[in-house]
Amino acid sequence: QVQLVESGGGLVQAGGSLRLSCAASGRFFSSYAVGWFRQALGKEREFVTGIMWSGERTNYADSVKGRFTISRDAPKKTVYLQMNSLKPEDTAVYYCNADGRWAGYGNYWGQGTQVTVSS
Repeated sequence: QVQLVESGGGLVQAGGSLRLSCAASGRFFSSYAVGWFRQALGKEREFVTGIMWSGERTNYADSVKGRFTISRDAPKKTVYLQMNSLKPEDTAVYYCNADGRWAGYGNYWGQGTQVTVSS
């Protein structure tokens, strides 16, 4: 079992920055891919960015490329999402995800953290 706890959300003006954190605990292994998803009001949850915990390979949605950066601190078992040049359309609940299904482990979600970007 893996537990994920997000923090760092809040209200920011357009053009501003926020950094989200996701702390993992429990039986967490280097085989996991860890990422961020978001869900805006009335819309489906969508992929934002992900990182392979073992090799730092990253992937980004086109809508956030060049503005968002994912990183991880392995000893702290924490993944970060640095969000710059925020836009009102980035407003959503952001969820941390740890997916180990390809290695026979589970798929886990955090509780989510609200990000609101005002225009």
